[in-house]
Amino acid sequence: MARLHLFDLDGTLLYGTAAPVEISRQLGLDAEIAELERDFVARRIDSPQYAERVHALWAELTDTQVTAAFEGAPWLMGIRETWAEIRESGDYCAVISLSPSFFVERLLAWGAHAAHGSRFPSVPFTEPVNPRGILNAAAKVKIANRLCEEFGVGRSDCIAYGDSLSDLELFGAVPVSVAVNADQRLVGLATHSYVGRDLRKAYELVRGAG
Repeated sequence: MARLHLFDLDGTLLYGTAAPVEISRQLGLDAEIAELERDFVARRIDSPQYAERVHALWAELTDTQVTAAFEGAPWLMGIRETWAEIRESGDYCAVISLSPSFFVERLLAWGAHAAHGSRFPSVPFTEPVNPRGILNAAAKVKIANRLCEEFGVGRSDCIAYGDSLSDLELFGAVPVSVAVNADQRLVGLATHSYVGRDLRKAYELVRGAG
């Protein structure tokens, strides 16, 4: 039976950072995004409020800057190799992230079968953010369910990789999970844990699972 590997982006595939942080650095807005991140982690703002504020912060953002943020980000090693091995084994790999879709979807070129992020307008922005397109933790489970239908696998055939409380619901919904450089509360719920900078080693923990 094929399996579906579900990867978080921020803090998981990206080491110690998040896509909005890397994008904001390109605009010289390090302090502003740090404040937003603190408010979000402390739950002073929710996902739609975060998206609206970051959209305003990125009023001058260009596609060239998004590309620079993506290419210069501290990715884990071995992402492409891991996904190639997953594909060769007949399994599926997908990314589900709260970060903007225009960043997340670039991972399709690295070998992901699917990549879902919060739906932002195209860069440069000429439209507002639609709050209904912004993902939260519960949305990760809903998207996972849709991907199961799309790829013809069951929830029992899913493996989740994540690092933070936004992955909590997904970890609770699948039988196998890998906490990657994770919050200790998530480590306690995961079936496996990895600390390091090479996705191939995290994948090794579950290569034969199922």
